[in-house]
Amino acid sequence: MARLRGLGLVASAALFATAVRAADLPPRALAALDQGRAYVDVRPDPDGESGIIQAAIDIAAPPEAVFRVITDCDLAPKMVVSLKSCRIVERDPAGRWDVREEVSKMTFVPSVTNVFRSDYDPPRGVRFHRVGGDLKVFEGAWRIEPHGAGVRVFYENRVSAPFRVPGYLARIALRLEVPQALMALRRESMARAAPVRAP
Repeated sequence: MARLRGLGLVASAALFATAVRAADLPPRALAALDQGRAYVDVRPDPDGESGIIQAAIDIAAPPEAVFRVITDCDLAPKMVVSLKSCRIVERDPAGRWDVREEVSKMTFVPSVTNVFRSDYDPPRGVRFHRVGGDLKVFEGAWRIEPHGAGVRVFYENRVSAPFRVPGYLARIALRLEVPQALMALRRESMARAAPVRAP
């Protein structure tokens, strides 16, 4: 039984450096992106203790707008169905990193608190890793790359829950939640990037 838990918006440097790239995307991923859909792959980690999420989406917005949405703690609970709260508990005065506490709740399972550090490389991406809370493993990255008239956003996360969850159930939940969150990221990024119209 794999131990998995939901999406936490925003890894070790090694994971960030080896995160999925455009050249690594399988044909089905490119087909999904070409059709305007999000691509999401959720699979067990070889160690059996965690799961790996790899995802991508194209967004017709500048990288700065997308980066602002990804890093907006107040907005996060509106974009991720299971996320109930997000608060910044520590922040670098120069804005290079912060530590966040997120609380998630899914049906039939206890609430989960995740405390993680995010390291920022604006507007190119975010690396994040667990520093406390209930999750046993939480590390990954967001990467924002120029693509066409906007950007292609890559997301990767290795995550393990504090309690046993049947792997197939966890993967089903993530395959539903992660695309919803990515589509919300696209909508909000494009809305923020839209020119302000005169009244």
